Amino acid sequence: MELHGARIRGVIRRRVVVHGRVQGVFFRDSVRRLAQQHAVSGWVANRPDGAVEAVFEGEPDDVERLAAFCRTGPRGAQVDSVDVTEENPEGVAGFTVR
Repeated sequence: MELHGARIRGVIRRRVVVHGRVQGVFFRDSVRRLAQQHAVSGWVANRPDGAVEAVFEGEPDDVERLAAFCRTGPRGAQVDSVDVTEENPEGVAGFTVR
């Protein structure tokens, strides 16, 4: 039975660490808003070393959209590098700023 092109996709999880001038430029809030718009779960936090770290869990296209946003960030951010690590989904619900 054809479902008119609909595909069932699994949930993926990525840990993203963003280096550069990424604190104090509304990076975390921008990520939170985008995650909520695309039904991605997880969290985002400032790290003591000046980086921003985030975990994204959701449909592959949505998670990749968030990871792609992190490569540029909001206006005012200067992203030097981004580390993306695949992880096993943990079934987290909601998205929080830590």
